[in-house]
Amino acid sequence: MSIDPAVLARLREIADRLPQVPGTAKDGIAEGEIVMVMPAARRHEPAVLRIAQQLDAQLPHTHPGHLTHGGAGLEDAGPGRPRNPDPMVFPEAAPDDEAPALLPHEVLPVVEIVSRPAPENDHRTKVHGYATAGIPLPLLIDPRKGTGIVHDEPGYTSRTEFAFGDTVTVGPWTLHTGVLRTHA
Repeated sequence: MSIDPAVLARLREIADRLPQVPGTAKDGIAEGEIVMVMPAARRHEPAVLRIAQQLDAQLPHTHPGHLTHGGAGLEDAGPGRPRNPDPMVFPEAAPDDEAPALLPHEVLPVVEIVSRPAPENDHRTKVHGYATAGIPLPLLIDPRKGTGIVHDEPGYTSRTEFAFGDTVTVGPWTLHTGVLRTHA
């Protein structure tokens, strides 16, 4: 679904004015609607942190001047599909401009930790959105099953599946997945 940039800007303005609802993480925009996002599971945030730490340790050698951060917005100016990946890598200077979100050309890999309540959203909708936006390396981590998938460009025709405990290559980075925990 493509969203007119003016409509997206209006939705963002409305979402920013909404009061924080107790028990939700934040208000967001998905497929042209304002949605309330539930807080991440207790196993979600440690997975985000462990992956981000590994990426950050390697960035001075692979991409100086970049950082790994979760919680930043990502917007594809074409289809207008805002996303909020778990960690993603982008230039340290990127958030300094006035844009409300990062653009796909500013982002290297994105990581999605599959959520318990909406796994198909992560496996299908988000991966399709990242492909459409041109994100080169989405990494999908599924704590429900203790597995993951590294999608590779172009068009994610190549994918590498792994199990927690494996060492995986994501572009120029090596990640040790033994630090991840399942929901079980």
